[in-house]
Amino acid sequence: MYSYRRCPYAMRARMILVNENIDFDIFEISLKDKPAELLKISPKGTVPVLVTKDAVIDESLEIISWAFNQNEKSTFHKLNKNEIDIANSLIKKNDNEFKSALDHYKYHIKYPEKTKQNWRADCLFFFEILEKQLSNYRFLIKDQITYADIAIFPFIRQFSNVDLEAFQDLNYDKTKAWLSYLINLDLFKKIMVKP
Repeated sequence: MYSYRRCPYAMRARMILVNENIDFDIFEISLKDKPAELLKISPKGTVPVLVTKDAVIDESLEIISWAFNQNEKSTFHKLNKNEIDIANSLIKKNDNEFKSALDHYKYHIKYPEKTKQNWRADCLFFFEILEKQLSNYRFLIKDQITYADIAIFPFIRQFSNVDLEAFQDLNYDKTKAWLSYLINLDLFKKIMVKP
């Protein structure tokens, strides 16, 4: 797998592969100097890119799906159709509207038409959604971790790191506790070790 340690898309792909007990080698790339081998197999030059014996998979959600199909005993297969629909809807909202708002907040200097605080406020619609989900269950879909938690939390972590003090002041206690739990998982610590 071609990866970049701090990329949230790569984080979630690495977590799923490790969780599903799939052995893989990591090639940590520099985003400023992408290797020619990577660009040859995936011209868009983004990470993660997983090279299997049969295919090149260059979307993190497709890597997640591939990993599940390698492990029929995966705990993530125990979701019913309604839970899968909710999970996929949350991930879609995360990867589109929230990620766009997050990028404007994180790189607010590039977007002077609003203040940093205003860009941060644009992200909070998603926290309302997460907080509501976490009022029903310990995790986003049920009382056990699912692929929705793994797919979304690296982006919430990234949001928190833009301004940790401002994050701690937010009134989303369930979401903050959820994030803290996931950050402290051995699974997360394992995939964040420098290769």
